[in-house]
Amino acid sequence: MKEIILIKDGELALKGLNRSTFEDMLVKNIRWRIKPFGAFDFKKSQSTVIVTPRNDEADMDSAVDEISRVFGIAGYSRAAVTDKNMDKILEVAPIYLKDQLLEAKTFKVNAKRSDKKFPLKSPEISATLGGKLLECFPHLRVDVKNPDIIVTVEIRDEAYIRGNQLKGAGGMPCGSSGRGLILISGGIDSPVAAYMMAKRGIELVGIHFASPPYTSLRAEEKVHDLLSKVARYSGRIRLYTVPFTEIQELIRENCPEEYFTIIMRRFMMRLSNMLAHNTDCHALITGESVAQVASQTMLALGCTDAVAEFPVFRPCIGMDKEEIIKISRKIDTFEISIQPFEDCCTVFTPKHPKTRPQLPDVVEAEKSLDIEGLCNRAYEGIKQILITADGVENA
Repeated sequence: MKEIILIKDGELALKGLNRSTFEDMLVKNIRWRIKPFGAFDFKKSQSTVIVTPRNDEADMDSAVDEISRVFGIAGYSRAAVTDKNMDKILEVAPIYLKDQLLEAKTFKVNAKRSDKKFPLKSPEISATLGGKLLECFPHLRVDVKNPDIIVTVEIRDEAYIRGNQLKGAGGMPCGSSGRGLILISGGIDSPVAAYMMAKRGIELVGIHFASPPYTSLRAEEKVHDLLSKVARYSGRIRLYTVPFTEIQELIRENCPEEYFTIIMRRFMMRLSNMLAHNTDCHALITGESVAQVASQTMLALGCTDAVAEFPVFRPCIGMDKEEIIKISRKIDTFEISIQPFEDCCTVFTPKHPKTRPQLPDVVEAEKSLDIEGLCNRAYEGIKQILITADGVENA
């Protein structure tokens, strides 16, 4: 029995004259993501992408699992393909959907007849197939409002038979909204922010700040593990790790303690500006949530953003910790985030941080530092790796 995957592309249908561009990008992303699982052909038709294996060697289970995490997909389902013949549809449907129908108690049949030359109209197709399924599965009853399974028959160039459509990852195809630089730590929030912006079509580049010996190699590996989880949705992520020890030590030695964290974050923004310019990124992304900690008050965020040269996206800004944790569990980053390996954000944390800083005071507090020289030296020490869903691809 021939089997395909039907993919519904959701909000791409709202893109008007640009729709085909977004659909092409979605197909490109799907093609790349399922390439390891066999050879497939792709066809676009009426807000649907039809994925057809070229031979029996294709791993359909793995392909479908991968498709479930591709952004830009509203729904997906496996479907049997047969001739546009009602007798053939009645023969194939009970066999193909047997396991699903045995588990269900109620069902209904939907028919979609794109080919108007088909001799039966949609209500007739539904009634005829519904009768056949009741005959084959007498435990079933019809429920048109809230059925356990919706059996759908689509009459196109061939007849497609499927059960319930599964919910896709939603959002926009990765890369369709440009490229953004995610400031990634080992905490709970920044991987969630990365996931949320990737869902809106942003291709991710990562920047991480390491402060050995205050932070360990295991802390860096923790970040790799977190981004590997995000990469299951976003696709591969190039990560740049910046040596930050000298900057943090000089902040500690030369700046008022209550401004340590704000000045540190301003340096992170400056270095992120430099990397964003060199990697064709058009926005910076952080995991900050307003008032979650002392350095994330509105005034503190304003002092940080004063040195940003790009828009700063904070998708978690209005969320409380439980909401963020819920998403982190969904994308399987929570258990990694709570591992006890400190990142540079926890190094030299002031006892009494300034919660209502004024920008002139912050600028005055960091005047003793050679800002340009510190940034240039740190930038020269950057190292990069490529992270995929399978881990670190190359160093």
